Amino acid sequence: MDRVPAPIARLLGSPTLALLARIALTCAYWWSGLSKLADFAAARAEAAHFFGDARAVPVAVATIVVQLVGSGLLIAGRLEWLAAGALAVFTALATVVAHDFWNVRDPMAHFQALNAFLEHIGLIGGFALAAMLAARRAPDGRR
Repeated sequence: MDRVPAPIARLLGSPTLALLARIALTCAYWWSGLSKLADFAAARAEAAHFFGDARAVPVAVATIVVQLVGSGLLIAGRLEWLAAGALAVFTALATVVAHDFWNVRDPMAHFQALNAFLEHIGLIGGFALAAMLAARRAPDGRR
């Protein structure tokens, strides 16, 4: 097993770095949630684009709640497994709905949609790691 140099181990064990990492991991989500909250008409229109007018309001509200509550809990270090799981499931669903690269025929648009899809898969992996690290810190499940 490779040994981590002491300065790197201290950095990786830093609560400040952990907080900054949680803020960075959730940045796109809390930013989006706040933007949707500030301009609910745009959030509703976006939801209507993907789910139709009848489901637009509940989808927009659910999106804002998951984005803001999930991000807030993860940043605060509370119920991290639940927050990371909710954001991972949300991301998986949103990725399949909004980044359906398999339906895109234009080569450049296909490339961009595929990249966005793969980036979202990376975020899901990041949320899985966040939940795993939280479980290691609190093996009894309490936080």
